[in-house]
Amino acid sequence: MTDPVTDPVTGFVTVRGAGTDDVGAIADLEAEAFPLDPWSENLIEQGVDHTLPTVTLFVAEAAGPHGQEFAGYAVVSVVDVDAELQRIAVPEDLRRSGVARALLGAVRTHAAALGAERVLLEVREDNLAARAFYTRNGFTELGRRPRYYRDGTTAVVLVVPLAPVTMVP
Repeated sequence: MTDPVTDPVTGFVTVRGAGTDDVGAIADLEAEAFPLDPWSENLIEQGVDHTLPTVTLFVAEAAGPHGQEFAGYAVVSVVDVDAELQRIAVPEDLRRSGVARALLGAVRTHAAALGAERVLLEVREDNLAARAFYTRNGFTELGRRPRYYRDGTTAVVLVVPLAPVTMVP
């Protein structure tokens, strides 16, 4: 996905592929959203510059007082028929505004276009808000990974099937 896509439901969220100018904002939100295990700025740069061949980063922008402003990001890895949503984060003041839904929509579209048949993710068992979000967006529990996170919390593995993308000649 190279062209920005505006979310048809909210109308104020635009999602596009991340660029080098986005690395700082992504790293700052990464540290806020995942304080126990944030990705380094170097790893984010590798994802943005496609050094990690299966990884794509998306950035959401939303209308703000100074025009379109950074509103979150998502990271997906697509390998064969599986896509893994590795990260998705939205600043606290923009949560429940449609930003995460727009990012997830971009991830699903991108993954399906690359031939993925499903999107997988791990979410902390104690992150009830995130689990409810994923349930609302069609994810179901596939399994659990006990003591998956650094602090010993169990990960819940979720999955959602993707509809195949049909190409029109």
